[in-house]
Amino acid sequence: MRILHTMLRVGDLQRSIDFYTQVMGMTLLRTTHRPEQKYDLAFLGYGSNPEHAELELTYNHGVDRYELGSAYGHIAVGVEDAAATCAAVRERAQALGGAVTREAGPVQGGSTVIAFITDPDGYKIELIQRGT
Repeated sequence: MRILHTMLRVGDLQRSIDFYTQVMGMTLLRTTHRPEQKYDLAFLGYGSNPEHAELELTYNHGVDRYELGSAYGHIAVGVEDAAATCAAVRERAQALGGAVTREAGPVQGGSTVIAFITDPDGYKIELIQRGT
């Protein structure tokens, strides 16, 4: 077994595609438009299945915002240098409705360097430093 994709409901599909491609460096892999069923999908990632897990963005027609709830945590992305990644994406993230919400630094009680970015819908993305 393996994880194939993670789905997030978004309020503006193009805004979210722009954020994940321009800020997070993902590639738009494919889209599906279902006007009769009133939803559209966009699949993004750093590669496609089966080699890579994908991110599925779902836009339900007429819904521009969601309650995130208290159970959702974050998506984790490995980066070589968390501080450099934050610096590189800060302006683009803000321009597209996101933000760097935790600067790079060691995880509480440990030594792994992490940072957080929030996307335009409020979803958190953890950057985990994997460099040397």
